[in-house]
Amino acid sequence: MDILVGKGENPVYLKTEMLNRHGLIAGATGTGKTTTLKLIAEDASDLGIPVFLPDVKGDLFSLSVPNEMNDNVKDRVNKIGLDYSPAAYDIEVWDVFGDLGHPMRTTISEMGPLLLANLLDLNEVQEGILNIAFKVADDEGMPILDLKDLRAMLNYISENRKEYTSTYGNISTASIGAIQRALLLLENDGAEYFFGEPAFEIDDLFRQEGGKGLINILNAKILHQKPRLYTAFMVWLLSELYEHLPEVGDQEYPKIIFFFDEAHLLFQYGSKLLTDKLAQVIRLIRSKGVSVFFVTQRPDDIPDEILAQLGNKFQHALRAFTPKDRKMIKETAQNFRDNPSFDTAETLTNLQSGEALVSTLDADGLPNITEKTLMAPPKSTFDAIDDDSVRALIPGAMDKKYRKMIDRESAFEILEEKLTKIQEEAEAKALAEEKRKEDIRRDQDESRAERQKRRNKSELEKAMGKMANQTIYSMSRTLGNRIMRGILGGIFGGKKR
Repeated sequence: MDILVGKGENPVYLKTEMLNRHGLIAGATGTGKTTTLKLIAEDASDLGIPVFLPDVKGDLFSLSVPNEMNDNVKDRVNKIGLDYSPAAYDIEVWDVFGDLGHPMRTTISEMGPLLLANLLDLNEVQEGILNIAFKVADDEGMPILDLKDLRAMLNYISENRKEYTSTYGNISTASIGAIQRALLLLENDGAEYFFGEPAFEIDDLFRQEGGKGLINILNAKILHQKPRLYTAFMVWLLSELYEHLPEVGDQEYPKIIFFFDEAHLLFQYGSKLLTDKLAQVIRLIRSKGVSVFFVTQRPDDIPDEILAQLGNKFQHALRAFTPKDRKMIKETAQNFRDNPSFDTAETLTNLQSGEALVSTLDADGLPNITEKTLMAPPKSTFDAIDDDSVRALIPGAMDKKYRKMIDRESAFEILEEKLTKIQEEAEAKALAEEKRKEDIRRDQDESRAERQKRRNKSELEKAMGKMANQTIYSMSRTLGNRIMRGILGGIFGGKKR
């Protein structure tokens, strides 16, 4: 079943089996890009195809509210000959920051050093050190799940850089400092909500409700104001789809349709390496059953290597205010198969709101003749809904699954435990060393005391000996004197008698 998107000279269809050749929705502000996006998303959902799309303005949540059959809608429906009934669609609302939608997280490890380096705007040397941190973490079994894990890992390799330099390469403390500062800026942007667990499971995008494909809407009103984070997130999600899905080739229906709104941000703030990676993913993911639509104001926002892969084109009005604009319009016209009924370049500037130049692929994958097309109206309302109405859509299984953040053991805790163990070992070693020194001091004190005791004893003995000798000498002298006096007294006394 093909999708009737509008009417030119003839009804214009979008062949579902050609959706995996990807598409482009472009045009100046207010020319109908959002209407076309909603139209394709609704028709895909009706066919049972899940959809993922970011909402940067807050006007896509209205997919959950049916349209009103006013005169403008009736007039357009009659002109196209459309079998039309207003309808509301089941939507799942996601939000990286977890404010207006289910939290949508990934881990640092799952994002990988390439996307993270682009997110942090690192130079080649700093990116090399980031790769070292990831490699050391892998080799030593330390999962990097959130920002504090990465900070701890960077500090760890910095403190042990002498050990790792010979194996992994030079580790500059200045570069590590620059990465840490970039992480601080990223944290200030709210990235701490994005990195962590439970990590988003890609299978949750592939759900149906009542036979219709679920429309997954990413609340990107704040996220797109942080273009590097928005870019990294969108490329990561598309890469996850590519890694997760098996090869299926061309099918009647794609497994999912993925919209890149504000696509110019992807290339304005992405590195050349990131652009090359995205181009590769876009080229290869078609065989995984994924249809990708880029939505932007100007077609030249999209690099040529990616633009060449977008077979289904919906080009709304362009404005020519400058010579550069006129040149861009001429180049844009060259991307369409000519229709002899009108001049493509001139028509691009004269399209009314709700009109578009449409070139889709036929069954052989060749571009159809470009049609000036009155686009079909969406079945859901054109009017935006308020935040309270959006919040009413959030409660459910997905919110229960992802709302509460989990902080399991990872690099930060492992390194903290390792540091604690090192500190405890150092403290134990210090205590043992202090005890050893104390024992030595005690032994030395005891030795000194023993030597002093012996010295004192010796001195006492000497003193006692000296005293004894003196006493004996004195006694001997006294006794001798007495004897001599007795002898002399006897002699002299005898003479007197």
